[in-house]
Amino acid sequence: MSWDVVIVGGGSAGCVMAGRLSEDPARRVLLIEAGRDVKPGEEGAAILDMYPGRAAFDPANHWPGLQARFQPVGHNDPVRPPARTYEQARLLGGGSSINGQVANRGTPGDYDEWAEAGAAGWGWADVLPYFIRLENDLGRDGPLHGKAGPIPIHRIPREKWPGFSHAVEQALAGAGFADIDDQNGRFEDGYFPQTLSNDGTSRVSTAMGYVGAAVRNRPNLRIMAERQVRGLLLEGNAVRGVEVQGDAGPERIEAGTVVLSAGAIGSPAILLRAGIGPAAALRDLGIPVVADRPGVGANLQEHPGISLSAFLAPHARLRGTTRRHIHLGLRYSSAVPGCSVSDMYMMAAAKSAWHPLGERIGSLLAWINKPYSRGRVVLQGTDPMQPPIAEFNHLADPRDAERLVEAVRFMAGLMTTAALSSQIEASGPASYSGFARALGRQTVRNYLLTAPVAKLLDWMPALRAPFFQRFVSRGATLEALLQDQDGLEAYVRGSVFGQWHPCGTCRIGDPADRDAVVDPSGRVLGVDGLRVADASVMPVIPRANLNVPTIMLAEKLAATLAQDLGGRARTAASFTSRPQPGPVGSTSSPSSITGAEL
Repeated sequence: MSWDVVIVGGGSAGCVMAGRLSEDPARRVLLIEAGRDVKPGEEGAAILDMYPGRAAFDPANHWPGLQARFQPVGHNDPVRPPARTYEQARLLGGGSSINGQVANRGTPGDYDEWAEAGAAGWGWADVLPYFIRLENDLGRDGPLHGKAGPIPIHRIPREKWPGFSHAVEQALAGAGFADIDDQNGRFEDGYFPQTLSNDGTSRVSTAMGYVGAAVRNRPNLRIMAERQVRGLLLEGNAVRGVEVQGDAGPERIEAGTVVLSAGAIGSPAILLRAGIGPAAALRDLGIPVVADRPGVGANLQEHPGISLSAFLAPHARLRGTTRRHIHLGLRYSSAVPGCSVSDMYMMAAAKSAWHPLGERIGSLLAWINKPYSRGRVVLQGTDPMQPPIAEFNHLADPRDAERLVEAVRFMAGLMTTAALSSQIEASGPASYSGFARALGRQTVRNYLLTAPVAKLLDWMPALRAPFFQRFVSRGATLEALLQDQDGLEAYVRGSVFGQWHPCGTCRIGDPADRDAVVDPSGRVLGVDGLRVADASVMPVIPRANLNVPTIMLAEKLAATLAQDLGGRARTAASFTSRPQPGPVGSTSSPSSITGAEL
């Protein structure tokens, strides 16, 4: 088979690329996804649910065997921190099919920083048209908001919020924070109703928004699911296609252009296996060097976070007015020397898990919006079926550790305010590990374990505080933790967790920069016929959940590639000068068609 464009990875970026590039009927486009297809009308209740817990923690939706190290890794230390499972989506729509649906652009300064770092043409004025193009904001108007894009942007009305969410808002107002109302239209510090990528009823992933039934009927587009790419087909320094693992063995697929959209962990792994990366490391693995690009796999970034939880009084809990559990967000500045403004983020969750016990536990979650620690993605061997490993190096930079310690103090202070203390019956440290992680998967067993306990705690209020301290806080008390600076820092370092926002491992930069991997058009430097379009190209992590920024950059890179290939190319000016007629794909017409064979 031969195609004009082959896209490797049907995640948040890959679906955008496929939908946009196949708009030209003369351009033959193949989208390859290692996981299962998510066909229109067959998404299932877990994926459609505005509460993401069921889909997010279902192992059937994850890459099997993918692991990461979160604590710092010393280059000369033979002892490595333990590796743990790292959940990354493996199904059509990628993270947008299972994520928390938080639709956060970040701030203008994030993208101006990209341009200053060598990503010419990626400043705020350059990317804003693509943010506008992707969205249909259901609640806000004005020149900063789109009204005809494939992804709806929604906010849960305050009248549907539970007592816990209202109380957090009151506590933030009492602490002097402003209500900025629109986090994607006002960029100063303050709190706001959380923007979400759903329509107020159900999730809308990029699979639903960009490759819906109408798009799948295009004869020039094919979706090939459950096919993992083994490697790139190379002729010298030119990529001519890909090799996939088929039912009967390896299959070769020829392409004029290959676009890697396999994510910040998958895309650098494919490049490294093909001999594109740091020459010394490739030679150590016995991989012939095609292009010496030291930045491949480097510059790994995440949003390291920490949480505190509380047992909610009955009147503070969700009462069926909405399935959504997170209603409120806060952008704030740490004031730690050497750190930027708006370098922190906090959300309030009125439910901490899908099961009956989780419905009784609320959480405050804070993360570092602008971390300074950097990690890397490395191969564990040359087997294309063996996943790489991500080494995040959380809190390796002292400024990151200091800010998370202060975040614990900040959230603990909120818990003691009059507004919040009336809503909770016990509070303390919590972490996404052990007890909580084991119960995260939705199973009959986990329901049967949690439902009787939840009922017992409802019947016997005196048991709530001791249960919470024993099973949620693991014996620790917040009061004791706050009085022990060393113990608090040890807790933060041991409990820090990422937000599933990896990026930066194939960063955009000036072609003269040895550490850049792709140029501002997404072309891999030193290699012909190969581009990258996903969160890996971000030079610096934005102050945002990464899904909407990833959709934005895929929109921009798709427009650039379409223009480079010729045919029906459209510039930013052409699609922002007037309203668009509607979304790329329809989610209302169920179809089992996966694309026409060409």
